[in-house]
Amino acid sequence: MATIRSGQPWPLGAATTPFGVNFSVVAPLATRVELLLFADGQAPEPFQVIALDPQLHRSADHWHVEVGGVGLGCCYAYRVFGPLQPGRHGFNPSKVLLDPCARAITGWEVYRREDGVGAAPNTASCLKGVVTERDRFNFQEFPRPRHSWQRSVIYELHVGGFSRGAGSPISPERQGTYLGLIEALPYLRDLGVTSVELLPVMAFDPHDAPHGRQNYWGYSPLSWMAPHHGYQLGSDPLEIRHQVRALVQACHQHGLEVLVDVVYNHTTEGSKAGPTLSWRGFDDRLYYHQNARGDYLDVSGCGNSIAANRPLVRRLILESMRCWALELGVDGFRFDLGIALSRGEELEPLDQPPLFEEIEADPELSDLKLVSEPWDCGGLYRLDDFPARRVASWNGRFRDDLRRFWKGDEASSWTLAQRLAGSPDLFGNQPAPVGRTINFLTAHDGFTLADLVSFNRKHNLANGEDNRDGDNHNNSWNHGVEGPCSDATINALRDRQLRNLLATLLLAPGVPMLLMGDEVRRSQGGNNNAWCQNSPIGWMHWQPDGGDLALRLFLQRLLRLRQHLAALINPPLPHSIASPLWRLEPGQLRLEWHGVQLDRPDWASWSHTLAWSLSDDRSGPLLWCGLNAYHQAMHFELPACTPGWLAVINTALPAGDDLPSQPGPWSEPATEVENRSLVLLAAAPLLEGASL
Repeated sequence: MATIRSGQPWPLGAATTPFGVNFSVVAPLATRVELLLFADGQAPEPFQVIALDPQLHRSADHWHVEVGGVGLGCCYAYRVFGPLQPGRHGFNPSKVLLDPCARAITGWEVYRREDGVGAAPNTASCLKGVVTERDRFNFQEFPRPRHSWQRSVIYELHVGGFSRGAGSPISPERQGTYLGLIEALPYLRDLGVTSVELLPVMAFDPHDAPHGRQNYWGYSPLSWMAPHHGYQLGSDPLEIRHQVRALVQACHQHGLEVLVDVVYNHTTEGSKAGPTLSWRGFDDRLYYHQNARGDYLDVSGCGNSIAANRPLVRRLILESMRCWALELGVDGFRFDLGIALSRGEELEPLDQPPLFEEIEADPELSDLKLVSEPWDCGGLYRLDDFPARRVASWNGRFRDDLRRFWKGDEASSWTLAQRLAGSPDLFGNQPAPVGRTINFLTAHDGFTLADLVSFNRKHNLANGEDNRDGDNHNNSWNHGVEGPCSDATINALRDRQLRNLLATLLLAPGVPMLLMGDEVRRSQGGNNNAWCQNSPIGWMHWQPDGGDLALRLFLQRLLRLRQHLAALINPPLPHSIASPLWRLEPGQLRLEWHGVQLDRPDWASWSHTLAWSLSDDRSGPLLWCGLNAYHQAMHFELPACTPGWLAVINTALPAGDDLPSQPGPWSEPATEVENRSLVLLAAAPLLEGASL
């Protein structure tokens, strides 16, 4: 039997000591806590139960004990006792609980989610924490790439799905794993992105899904510390953190930052009808927003909402962020429904949410990139006034307005101009500061880019919910035929629209984000909610045809062009959209609007054309771009460019010529912009000697 000492309240979780292992967990209202030690993850009963004496093993809200004779690899869990109150969850000592701070998890072979519900014991089917090392990431040898927001391009992908798919070049045994993703990194580096954003890789419950399906995306957190076991090569729980580190190290070697999509707004325990697995059993009244009757308050759409305003909950979230940023080396976080973390008691929105204040005040987190969704399922939407100055926000209006313009909707020219100007209408009549808006056309949630131009409506029957799930308003257009077709004219128009959409995204100020596989026309068959599709629907497209490769080449060159012109497209000092008579600040560029005639933009509701130019007081016009979403070609006047224009992009031209590696001169005073196409011209000195 293990020997026992009183232990220390810090650090939280399980940490090795010269004597053995120190265990510490938060349970403010508990009257009794038991630490259970298991021989391995499959053991049906603990080999030792250690009852913690409140006089020796409790410091305020923390229960702690130091156990001798155990070390790395020790499997453990808890039972927690406390007062029961009718109408509330109270405590359920029949349930064996996972430590919220466990850095690795075992017991998946025997785990049964349904055993967490009700009063019956779940000892034989529970998950256990595993004592692991807490080493710091080797930043000396693998430093953070630290790309500026100005030059950042994010690529959102699914760790399990990116290396899978017919024709995958990844070693078969490594497909779907952290190590498999390493083999795919040269592909991402060569594409030209700077940052990979990983869909949730914190441990989640794949069984948290209806109709016997699998939770594939991972927005169902079971732990905020442990990596997800489903992406591990092998089954040794002590190896999983090393594999995550290996992935991050490899990304850094390829110059790629790693952002992790984190779900701190809710947990997999769900509503009152859900299982008691971890947080709920230690103190559901601490972790979850509830009303006076004990009913859960839900702005996540998943049955519960985390009370991130409370000190002990904030401490756990911050500990999680430090775990991933300092121990595993990731470079930033994307907060799922992040604005929900700004809510206080009774879900009151807070202008100074304490969680974000503490994140921004923490020097060890100061060099991270932070991104958030500015909305939650309770209707809160704060984009320009997101209550954290270092957090960039997903700009959903950018997505919608670009789609509407190229779809040919009425009253779309003015709103598109706002997005191309940095969304001043959304940011207090000033363009968004660099690093505040994440611009995107597609994300994991919704149509892929190829499906956006191929389907008018969602096709989600494979999800088993009679096509009721997923958004019904996608601003998509099938161009005449629903889904794949053999009509060459329709397919050519769809391909042109893909280029129009990508070019508009990459030529706009802000931080662009791309979705896995959009560069090779990856399709989900019209499924716009593939959260449960661990199948070819949700995997990468690794068998591109000639058209797929042509689009990938277009995007590669487009990304090189954006990097080459980053100081113009996404400048530190926002573009001036004031009168041309106003003098510019040093280093500032003037953004001017045009229509088919210079200086005469058409903002009418029926307009489907727009042109813009960038210039400075010294050199004159530097860039000109014409966008024509009309069904006929339009003749656009051009501003005079003394050194001469180069024809950089023309999406109406054949693949390869639409964005040539060496742009040729354009000497005419006007240009024809074909129907539903985009043209970009650049002053010759800007691209002198450049190869795209």
